[in-house]
Amino acid sequence: MIKITDTVKHILIINVLFFVAKYVATQNGVNLTQYLGLFFIKNELFMPWQFVSTMFMHASVNHILFNMLALWMFGSALEQVWGKTKFLFFYFSAGIGASLIYTLANYIQFESVYTDLVSAGISTLDISKILETGSYNTSILKYVSQESLETFYGVYNAPAVGASGAIMGLLVGFGMLFPNSELMLLFFPVPVKAKYFIPVLIGLDVFSGLTGISIFSPNNTAYWAHIGGALIGLLMMLYWKKTQFNKNRWD
Repeated sequence: MIKITDTVKHILIINVLFFVAKYVATQNGVNLTQYLGLFFIKNELFMPWQFVSTMFMHASVNHILFNMLALWMFGSALEQVWGKTKFLFFYFSAGIGASLIYTLANYIQFESVYTDLVSAGISTLDISKILETGSYNTSILKYVSQESLETFYGVYNAPAVGASGAIMGLLVGFGMLFPNSELMLLFFPVPVKAKYFIPVLIGLDVFSGLTGISIFSPNNTAYWAHIGGALIGLLMMLYWKKTQFNKNRWD
């Protein structure tokens, strides 16, 4: 069994405290996700700190359990090799990078639908109504699909929460440092080496991000946050491999 390291333990505790605080706040009529989840940059609820705070917010018990299990398993192994400071730098870089890339992907989707609506002669007032209520005149469907309108509404209104982007970065780091370690999914209990398992997992996220088709994950999974965290993790690992950063611990 992997021994939990100090920094990973502290991050895990902070996540649990945020989760408990969210529950207590909800019982008292306060929605913490409204302040700490990551909203679309054109939504009035968006705040810059959400690029970081979203990493400590989770939607459900299963959500936080899965992420914290992965943090313990992969994060502890990496901290043992890198030391506290280097691990923290990697973890937060992957998490913030995931938030930024997720936001960019949402912006591209949003602007594409917005442009189609404007081109179809839909007024800004009617577009605002769609964003506020999700309702629209069905005549719009001649120009924009119902799926696109649902995406348009969802991108604008639904906040992203979770440490999954940072966790995907850790997965990449783990896979590159320990490529022959054997991993397995709970529902597919066959051990597979990390160098095969992790690329397949990321590939499934890419497929789902591009097509909107969920395979193993819930439909509301922020695939582009996963992809973003994995990409930032990969870029850092490749850079460190060519420099002295790969050789030194940062304690």
